[in-house]
Amino acid sequence: MGGRTWLPFPVLFLAALPPALLPGAAGFKPSLDSDFTFTLPAGQKECFYQPMPLKASLEIEYQVLDGAGLDIDFHLTSPEGRTLVFEQRKSDGVHTVETEVGDYMFCFDNTFSTISEKVIFFELILDNMGEEAQEQEDWKKYISDTDVLEMKLEDILESINSIKSRLSKSGQIQTLLRAFEARDRNIQESNFDRVNFWSVVNLMVMVVVSGIQVYMLKSLFEDKRKSRT
Repeated sequence: MGGRTWLPFPVLFLAALPPALLPGAAGFKPSLDSDFTFTLPAGQKECFYQPMPLKASLEIEYQVLDGAGLDIDFHLTSPEGRTLVFEQRKSDGVHTVETEVGDYMFCFDNTFSTISEKVIFFELILDNMGEEAQEQEDWKKYISDTDVLEMKLEDILESINSIKSRLSKSGQIQTLLRAFEARDRNIQESNFDRVNFWSVVNLMVMVVVSGIQVYMLKSLFEDKRKSRT
């Protein structure tokens, strides 16, 4: 019944590099963070797989954006099949694990619901993937004289890493804010529909009650005696 999806590493294009450093652009690794929003039908389960190296960091954050109850079952499994996280009927969650080599599986389970589908957002944040040492080696291939740039190679790498970290953090915050906004909008629209429905029901009840009251008042003043001739 459930689906299984392999998550590829996203691609991030590099731009505005100095011409002398363009041959080394391949030395920069693309951003490994990714986010995904999908609809999980009622009574179904969806699983995703993420390959990870040794001693990296895998952070998973999820939220239920829409659907009755705003809840879902979630579980995370190690490459050996060991259950690391198991949560039932949760609306959101954040989990971080230090990884081993292999494919990590995480699943969203909506089998407890027979009617309502769920709209789910999740984000993967991958750290310590082992690309920093390779980046430094690639830089050294194309920058042999740091005096020309009036900067030490370590300072350049530190500045780039700082900018990369801040941009990544800003992107994560913006993504989470969009997810919060989507969930709040869905809740407001649901409340708006409920208010309209019950307003119509109350209006109909008031009309019926008013009609009954008018009829009863008229019946009180009617002369029911029969006139004799």
